[in-house]
Amino acid sequence: MIGRLNHVAIAVPDLSAAAEDYRTRLGAEVGPPLPQPDHGVTVIFITLPNTKIELLEPLGDAGPITGFLAKNPSGGIHHICYEVDDILAARDQLIATGARILGDGDPKTGAHGKPVLFLHPKDFTGTLIELEQA
Repeated sequence: MIGRLNHVAIAVPDLSAAAEDYRTRLGAEVGPPLPQPDHGVTVIFITLPNTKIELLEPLGDAGPITGFLAKNPSGGIHHICYEVDDILAARDQLIATGARILGDGDPKTGAHGKPVLFLHPKDFTGTLIELEQA
């Protein structure tokens, strides 16, 4: 079902500072900030030869990663994203196996303009997983 690793998402307390670290200290190709109001975050993608790193900062005070940063003030890995060929078929297959889909179960548009879903971390060894339509 899952395809390639699309990105690893890292929650950060200061998006500009984190992006600058990747740019200047690691020599990475850093994209522009992309506000994602439907998801309550602003993201910046770091392009790597084989995948991407997504830096996440809360958009406002009530974003979904605000609690994560309260527990992890320096930030840290928030989720991993895998591509799937058919997100609705993947959702249905996962539900049939007892996996929990976060939210209402309907895909939302993600930062790449493609449908995404999140899977409950308690069903996947404590890891929050995002699925993105390939």
